[in-house]
Amino acid sequence: MNWIDRLALFSTFDFIALALLVGSWLWIGWRIEYPSKDRPSVSVIMADYRRLWMDQMITRQPRVFDSSLVGQLRQSTAFFTSATMIAIGGGLAMIGNAERIAGVAMDFAMGETPAFVWEIKVLVVILFLTNAFLKFVWANRLFGYCSVVMGSVPNEPEDPLALPRARQAAELSITAARSFNRGLRATYFALASVAWLAGALPLIAATVITSAVLYRREFASQSREVLLGTPPDTAK
Repeated sequence: MNWIDRLALFSTFDFIALALLVGSWLWIGWRIEYPSKDRPSVSVIMADYRRLWMDQMITRQPRVFDSSLVGQLRQSTAFFTSATMIAIGGGLAMIGNAERIAGVAMDFAMGETPAFVWEIKVLVVILFLTNAFLKFVWANRLFGYCSVVMGSVPNEPEDPLALPRARQAAELSITAARSFNRGLRATYFALASVAWLAGALPLIAATVITSAVLYRREFASQSREVLLGTPPDTAK
């Protein structure tokens, strides 16, 4: 069976659902990282707070608090790196047992589906997880760079290198956070792509829900209002 015959195993709805999944992932990432000036996302707002953090670090003595924060950020990236690696291993194991998955699907009256179809669907999940893994690894490394640059900030605020070095550390922290957030979004859409195992319509529904959740958290959440300094009257 050639590739054209294999692609014919997927319906038009499958291709539409897959295009929606990838398109939504790319669009929400662009919308979050490049929002309009009058409606910034949480990620953009947090970038300003990271710059303020490094400015305050210049006069903070001792700087144990700052090093502890960076250490916690690195631990978070390390945790997600390990989790995605385990998930990728599980996905590869599923591809190796695609015939068994097809048999289980028949038991659940999902119809007779070739193993190749299940392999492709699981592969999409693995690709998202792999993207997340690479982003988490890079974020971990960038936070390491950030900690080194923080250590090079002079203790005397009057030193001409103090502010420039602090700003360098801030930009490294922002870049690391951006990579970490990209990894989280890839993880979200990896979970959404699991719905494809149940069919094209469940994948479309999962994609819409995932995009809506991400949009709300970045542009319409209580945490965003707090960061802007305008907390709501009632807790949500």
